[in-house]
Parts: sequence; structure tokens; C-alpha cells
Amino acid sequence: MSLARSLITWLSAQRAITRPLGATGMRLGFARRFIAGETLEDALGVAAELNARGLLVIMNRLGEDVADAKDAEDSYRAYTEILRQIAERRIDGAITVKPTQLALELDFEQCKRLTMKLVEEASALGNFVEIDMEHSSATEATVSLYEHVRARHENVGLAVQSYLFRTESDLARLKRWNPKIRLVKGAYLEPHDIAFAEKREVDENYSSLMRILFADGFFPAIGTHDEALLAQAKALAKEYGRGSGDWEVQMLFGIRRELQESLVREGIRMRVYVTYGTEWVPYFMRRLAERPANVGFVLKSLFKGR
Repeated sequence: MSLARSLITWLSAQRAITRPLGATGMRLGFARRFIAGETLEDALGVAAELNARGLLVIMNRLGEDVADAKDAEDSYRAYTEILRQIAERRIDGAITVKPTQLALELDFEQCKRLTMKLVEEASALGNFVEIDMEHSSATEATVSLYEHVRARHENVGLAVQSYLFRTESDLARLKRWNPKIRLVKGAYLEPHDIAFAEKREVDENYSSLMRILFADGFFPAIGTHDEALLAQAKALAKEYGRGSGDWEVQMLFGIRRELQESLVREGIRMRVYVTYGTEWVPYFMRRLAERPANVGFVLKSLFKGR
């Protein structure tokens, strides 16, 4: 991992840094590079615009590691409102939730209850819930949470990370359900005894995991902006006879927009990860860490805003 990425990722957890950014980022405009806005209405507007260009969406309310049970209940209610608004406005999209928003690390039983209710709400509306994967200290609990919900409902998927050593065994563990799996590289700082440190190793494992997803009956959601990996995904889809409805690509809002639209023109299902909320700074800084060149964009915006 580069020094720049390590530094930015560390800064994302420093409140003395993130609070001033949170107070000015939307006003100066640079946060909107990756964030739809601070309100659900902002995000729904962006989602409708993306749909009009042939892009599917997956919507997320920013925030993680809730402080208490009440905050977890508030998160649950916020996601049910997203689901209702998607249905009412006929937006072609689903939702994705971070389990620590639903008290994963505070009260696992509460998290299971709220996640189950959310998936049931989505099912009643003909929709789908994906569960995000967060830092490695939450990985085992997140996989267990997914197993608990998936044993009862089909309309739930899970994100996994190619930089963790354990991910291949997690896929073997989950294979019996033939689930939708979003494969991402991973955006948290992790110890070297549990995660690949070098980009080359992360990419090689990503390639291996992609083959498992296409070969072993999963529904692959290929979460990458890397054109080489996307080319491999297309080749695997052809090799394993996957039609356009049997897999998809997912990318983040604001990144590689031209590539997203070119995939749509190829007839590939392309889903954009649309985030909104006031707790946007840690997410935003992880996006910078993934591509430190984006820091220049932020600095220009800051300079213009003075």
C-alpha cells in the first residue's frame, strides 16, 4: 500500500480533520464528486438522472458504527424510507447497508432483527438489499449476519473483499445459496497478517475470486473501475455462458463515468453506487485513498472556495 493511501486512510478516522471537511465540503462542491448530496431528495434526483442514461443504482445512506440502539433504529427507518421512495418514484435501483449502521458491533441480536425486517420490507416492495463489507474486525459477524438472513430470504446479497486472505473460504462457505456477491478490492487499512499488502496481489486474488463467482453458480456483481479486470469479467461471462441478466458491474458514483456509459452501450448491466448523508467524510476520504490523484481535485476546490 502506498504511503499516500495509508496517510489518507488514517486521516479519515481523525475527527479533528473530518469535522472541518464535513462543514465545508458540500458548500465548496468538491464532495459532490463522489456524494449525491446530504439529503435523500438529493440522492433520488441523482438516481433518476442515472436511470435516464440507462444506469441502474444501488443507494446507501452514509454513516457507520452507530453509538446506541436508538441510532440503529433510526438507520433502519431511513432505509425503509429509501425503499418506499424507490418504489413510489419507480427508480430502477436497490439499497445497500453497512451492518454497523444497524448495531452489528453493539448488539448482534438487534442487528439481525433490523436486517431481517429491512430485507422483508424490501421483499414486500419487490426490491433487494445488499450488505456492505466493512473493516476486518466486522467480517466474521457480517458473514454470519448474511447467513442468518439468507437462510430465510433470497433478496439479499453480500459484498466481499479481495484483499482479505479469508475471502475464498468465505465464498466456499456461502456457495450453497448461490447468492449475489459484490466483489470489491477493499478500502480499509488492514494488518498484513490477514490482508494482501501489494496491489498486484490484491488484483491477482480478485481475478481468482471472479472465476469462482462465474463458475460456481453465484450472481457476480463485479465492483471495480479497473479496465483490465473488467475485460477478464467479460471473458469469464462468455466462457461460462452468462447472459446480460446473469451478472453485473458496479461502480461508484462520480468515478469513470464514461466507462460506465460505455458498458451500458455494450449491453452490460451497470449499477452505480449512490451515497448520500451528512456523515460523508470517512467514505469520501477512502475514495481519495483508492486514487490519491483525486486529492488534486479537492485542493483546487478548496482554493477556489476561499
